[in-house]
Amino acid sequence: MIDRTNRYWRWMMRRLTQHTLMYTEMIAAPAVIRGNRRKLLSFDPSEKPLVLQLGWDQEDILAESCRIAEDFGYDEINLNCGCPSGRVQRHEFGASLMARAQHVARLVEAMAESTSLPITVKNRIGIRSQKARVSLEDYGDLRRFTEIVAGAGCRKFIVHARIAILDGLSPRENRRIPPLRPEDVYRLKAEFPRLFIEINGGYQSSDSIDEALEYVDAVMLGRVALDRPWFLSAVDRRWFGSDEPQPSRQEVLETCIPYAIRRFEEGISRGLLIQPLMNLFAGKPGSRAWKRALSALTATSPREFAFGLEKAAAGMSDEILNEKST
Repeated sequence: MIDRTNRYWRWMMRRLTQHTLMYTEMIAAPAVIRGNRRKLLSFDPSEKPLVLQLGWDQEDILAESCRIAEDFGYDEINLNCGCPSGRVQRHEFGASLMARAQHVARLVEAMAESTSLPITVKNRIGIRSQKARVSLEDYGDLRRFTEIVAGAGCRKFIVHARIAILDGLSPRENRRIPPLRPEDVYRLKAEFPRLFIEINGGYQSSDSIDEALEYVDAVMLGRVALDRPWFLSAVDRRWFGSDEPQPSRQEVLETCIPYAIRRFEEGISRGLLIQPLMNLFAGKPGSRAWKRALSALTATSPREFAFGLEKAAAGMSDEILNEKST
């Protein structure tokens, strides 16, 4: 998620879960070629397994981006065909690509030829645009898109179970107004059993994830990981069979606070470093006070920053700090 799942967020989330597959923010492929590659693509080894998500609509640029990305050590490269933002639409990638399945197939082929890494696609169940006179909203449209792109060698699809409405709605509204249709994604898996089909959209509880996993291969978590990151602390034991001890919030903070201080010393902004910790206590007594304390941090030195973080943590009860997920 753009401006959210950056390398600092991912590092801190790895203190909660070791086995989930993490994704970068969507990065426009030309930026990989022409921009600061080290800033855009570098990551800490502990973030792996890690997928680079790219957006663009030109074969040569995507192919070159994949070659560059492979040298950085990513595990997989994902082509975004689901983002509905206006900026992305102006450049004719993201969800707009769903109207051009044959072109997406060519993009996937070019990307696959340039790297040994798996190439996957993240898309919606459909799109609608009055301006472009496009209405691809039926299951048959999703099936055709999948069949064409799979024919180019893509074996994994991450499907957001909502259509994207490309005019009249903001990206935020596109995450909640179009109704969820998970049955379309379940049907897709049933009709393409050899493809890896992962579902995305609205999963907020363990029970809802368990239900989805009866029909598809995996579930992508988005907003719940941002809004209630502590949910991730139960993932490894519940779905990956890990017998590693689960951390407490106190143990997470004992590693995350020193990490944040080191990055602050390197010149990383307070906002980027505070963001992953902001919702660590979501739903618990004292969470508002915790968020206020972090938001009020105006430290200009590492010492002040460290003191502010430690003071905020000291304001939480020992019971909540030492709690572990069940």
